[in-house]
Amino acid sequence: MSRRCEITGKGVLAGNNVSHANNKSRRRYLPNVQKRMLYSDVLGPIRMDCTPAGLRTVEHNGGLDAFLLSTSDTKLPPESLKIKRRLVKALAKRAAAA
Repeated sequence: MSRRCEITGKGVLAGNNVSHANNKSRRRYLPNVQKRMLYSDVLGPIRMDCTPAGLRTVEHNGGLDAFLLSTSDTKLPPESLKIKRRLVKALAKRAAAA
C-alpha cells in the first residue's frame, strides 16, 4: 500500500530525529492512510486509501461526487482524477439516456 492519500495527495515527509545530545538521524513521517469504502451516488461504492482529513474534506463538500466535480483537475491526485473521469462519463451517459 502506497503511503499517499487519494483525496488530498498527502504523502510521506522526511525529517530528523534529534537526540538530547543534538545528534541527528533521518526519519520518515508517515500519514495516517486508511482503506475506506466511499459511496458515490453514480458509481456506487469505491475503495480508496485516504486520511481522516481527506474524509472530512469529502463530507464537508457534500459527498464524493460533489467533491470531485467541484475540485479542479490540477488540485486532484492522479487516482482521484481517474475516478472523476469515470464519474463525468457516467453522468453524461445517464443524461443522454434521459
